[in-house]
Amino acid sequence: MDDLLKVGVIANTHGIAGEVKVFPTTDDIKRFKKLKTVILEPEKENITLHITQVKFVKNMAVLRFAEYSNINEIQGFRGKGLYITRDQAVPLGENENFIADLIGLSVYSTEDEYLGELTDVISTSANDVYVVKQEDGHELLLPAILQCIRDVDLESGRVTAFLMPGLREL
Repeated sequence: MDDLLKVGVIANTHGIAGEVKVFPTTDDIKRFKKLKTVILEPEKENITLHITQVKFVKNMAVLRFAEYSNINEIQGFRGKGLYITRDQAVPLGENENFIADLIGLSVYSTEDEYLGELTDVISTSANDVYVVKQEDGHELLLPAILQCIRDVDLESGRVTAFLMPGLREL
């Protein structure tokens, strides 16, 4: 699924007319207004869903799809991810990367010590946090701030991080 980017996860149904509440995994929830299609988390094959209506309830997007008009048809979608193709993605700014591109990168310290593999990115209100699985199985949490993350080189598959005092002990 490297060519697909996750924009949300279906949290629940909304009403009886086949709408779903979507928890956004994108920085800008309003981006759902511009989407015409999404791909339901594939099991065997991709299922393209055509968005006919978007509204917002609290921190969730509420979507209606052309293919479904009844709550019973979409009940099984809870917990499934919604994806877009890279050509639908918003342009990235400087020092921004898609989470899908970061997962699996090797992380090294500024002293060239191998720290582990980047396995997850946690979004917080302050900044993202990179989860690095170390060779001993422990996780190292690195704040995705310029003082800590010095370089992300997607071509070489490498992240260079400055280990600020106290990070190893957390």
